[in-house]
Amino acid sequence: MAKALPIMFQGTHSDAGKSIIATAFCRIFAQNGWKTAPFKSQNMSLNSYVTVDGKEIGRAQGIQAEAAGVVATTDMNPILIKPSREHESQIVVHGKPYKNMQAFAYRGEFFEKGLAIIRESLDVLMNEYDRLVIEGAGSPAEINLNDRELVNMRIARMANAPVVLIGDIERGGVFASLVGTLQLLDKEDRKRIIGVIINKFRGDLALLKPGLDWFEQYTGVPVLGVVPYLEDLHIDAEDSVSLEQMSTAVNPDKDIDIAVIRYPKISNFTDVDPFLTEPDCHVRFVATAAQLGQPDLLILPGSKNTIEDLLYMKKNGIAEQIAQLNKHHRVTIVGICGGYQMLGARIRDPFGVETPLREISGLNLLPIETTLERKKTTVLSEGILTFAGERFFVKGYEIHMGRSQPLDGNIPFIHVQGRAEGAKSKDERVIGTYFHDLFHNDAFREALLNKIRREKGLAPIYGRQSFRTIREQAFDRLADHVKRHVRIEEIEEKMHVFRKGDV
Repeated sequence: MAKALPIMFQGTHSDAGKSIIATAFCRIFAQNGWKTAPFKSQNMSLNSYVTVDGKEIGRAQGIQAEAAGVVATTDMNPILIKPSREHESQIVVHGKPYKNMQAFAYRGEFFEKGLAIIRESLDVLMNEYDRLVIEGAGSPAEINLNDRELVNMRIARMANAPVVLIGDIERGGVFASLVGTLQLLDKEDRKRIIGVIINKFRGDLALLKPGLDWFEQYTGVPVLGVVPYLEDLHIDAEDSVSLEQMSTAVNPDKDIDIAVIRYPKISNFTDVDPFLTEPDCHVRFVATAAQLGQPDLLILPGSKNTIEDLLYMKKNGIAEQIAQLNKHHRVTIVGICGGYQMLGARIRDPFGVETPLREISGLNLLPIETTLERKKTTVLSEGILTFAGERFFVKGYEIHMGRSQPLDGNIPFIHVQGRAEGAKSKDERVIGTYFHDLFHNDAFREALLNKIRREKGLAPIYGRQSFRTIREQAFDRLADHVKRHVRIEEIEEKMHVFRKGDV
């Protein structure tokens, strides 16, 4: 019999809180001394995480592994789906690109192969760990997809895992969504539901209690907890759905205004998370020229389709406004990965990797040109950079399908293991790099913010808190919060009962 005791979290819909509850349980089980692994058979996300062996998995599973105190592997997310064009996605298998497929072809051609890949990874984890925290996707009640789904009840059956169903009360209609989901499950799958958790609650619990009592009486399914909304958690978001809640307006109470371009194919926007923890910074995600304004720091994040997103900025006036900001205002501009490519003179796509368009002019703020390639680079990197007269050792990771070549006048940004990487302007107001997690390097982040503060006539701030420390504290805070509001011991008892087959 497999060693690990599994538990699975499914939701009534996307963004119900599956990832964050799964992260909490990874931490809780680890705190209790169990060797714990996260698992998501198939993840659709543009936020990636690079493993120590240079493989790409979903960001959520990488963060959950950190919460559990274990090293992330591709077995924790063997299939990653990265939307790239309309109706088409890149399929990543065990951290490496497999092929680009449309949704219909994926369901038809990949199902059996995907099932075998998932089963193999699940077997590895079940035999190497004590606890397995499994996360579903979307809803288990997608009746139009369930015949060939690879991420919800089929995985629960494969792992013989009990399931906790999560509902998001913040959106309204939580009882309808919970009851509706249960009623759409077939009888055997419904038996796997050991209880529900109501997530993102605000207000007086006494007002909710009549609904909880009714739900338990009507469905026979226990409410295992009501988790209040937790502010300022600072744990990486799963996907761009979370950006809907981000501000677009300037906050005059903050010293430094940071604008992040939210183009349609934005990816790895978690690069800016460290700024969310800085007391003097306000981060805005902007999608139009009107929203952009005159920020102190402008960030062009990663993109799953750099050419399409560059065209988007040109069409809606953002590109022209960036040029004007660079010319007439004191703004620091940083492009990461796809954003770095956009800052150059041109982008070539000779193989049609992203679009039929073979070449497009860039923003022309850095003397580089990029050629998109079929082969993807995924690697953990480290190097030395010089900024504001100081040298910094930085770590990061690279995920890109292009190679950027310097043109005359280029100044490299980072020296990485014998090669020059990135580019910067002479006045260091424009910076481009393939280094994701650049801002997670505390000393460099402090130097960047202090340079901006000096330019605004503000005193520098030294001794900023380590982002890694903040995130570790966030894991503990999340675990404590969930332990206060969810009946953990009852869930563990039900896990053991389920293993024995007494359900």
